[in-house]
Amino acid sequence: MASSLSTGDRSDVTRLGRGEKLSTIERIAVLAVVGTIVIFDIVGLFLPPGLEPLTAAIGIASTAVLGLFLWSPLIATYALGVVFALSFIPGIEAQVLTVAAFAAGLIVRLGWTSLVLSYVGVFLVASALVAMGDSTDAFNIGIFLVGAAVSGAVGYALRLAFARGRTLEMQLAEKAEQERQAVLAERRWIAGELHDSIAHHLTVVALHVQMLDDDRTSRDSQEAIRIAARKAMTDLRFVIDLADDGPRSEGMPSGDLVASIEEAAQEFEAAGHAVAVIGDPSDERVPRAAEIILARIMRESATNVLKYAGAGEVEIRFDIDDDAAKMAVSSPLSITPRRELSSSRTGIGRMAERVLGASGEFSAGEVDGRWVVSALLPIV
Repeated sequence: MASSLSTGDRSDVTRLGRGEKLSTIERIAVLAVVGTIVIFDIVGLFLPPGLEPLTAAIGIASTAVLGLFLWSPLIATYALGVVFALSFIPGIEAQVLTVAAFAAGLIVRLGWTSLVLSYVGVFLVASALVAMGDSTDAFNIGIFLVGAAVSGAVGYALRLAFARGRTLEMQLAEKAEQERQAVLAERRWIAGELHDSIAHHLTVVALHVQMLDDDRTSRDSQEAIRIAARKAMTDLRFVIDLADDGPRSEGMPSGDLVASIEEAAQEFEAAGHAVAVIGDPSDERVPRAAEIILARIMRESATNVLKYAGAGEVEIRFDIDDDAAKMAVSSPLSITPRRELSSSRTGIGRMAERVLGASGEFSAGEVDGRWVVSALLPIV
């Protein structure tokens, strides 16, 4: 449960590590108690029969030392020890021991293991000294010990409660960060799906719009634009369904490698490229996960070919064996500048991310005057 302490948190509380701080409410409570007692001690100096100045000063000092615990438990402990030693002069060591019993709760709440153990040992020694000095105080010493134990238990309970509260705050903050990262991941995923699924069709539309002025290709370009627009709408509905966690559309071939190659070949031919498919993309040795990745790479590669390839043949080659499946898409580089089509410039990065994420190898670049995109995926 979120409100329970983990094993690490419990061990930290048991070790009583450094850095414990009082809450604002605790500080106010301690200051209120200390201030009230000090005021009463000061008023007692002027009321009959009155107290000796040294006795009153040591009594006030013993109470005021409690305020030091708000800033430094170690210094406060030393100061309390000095005050206790001085209390033997006027014979009010029992009174100072009462303050020390109350301070046990602050020590446990604020201190660390070595300081707490040291304080316990010194308190027991001080109690023994008081008992040895006056046997009539033996009963009172027992009360002091019980009071110190109760005060320490309260301090430990407060420490546990605040440690549990910090743990809960950390868990809530961690959960909020996880939710934020999940939202960002979902946004990146939607953006990637939109890029992979729709940018390709928009590229086809933009390419064929440039060919509408040619009477020889006008009719074919109009048909290609119509088909690309319909596919883009289908893919858009598919992405929206996935984003809404709804039913998936059946009209989008999201991972059919053969269908992706056939679609790309038709688009290449419509754009005036000859197409050569070497190898068998339907080889049953290619696992489904690799097929989905290769289909996405084929679509992105087709987008780049339609945008930037020069005149000539586009070659799609498959080399498949029992260990790996390799696909290479090779297209001629454009010799003359062509009208620039818009580009998000993220396609190659996403292709590499998909392949490297599946422990494969990816490369894209110029080879002997052609642009070659190559992906190798392990079959095992």
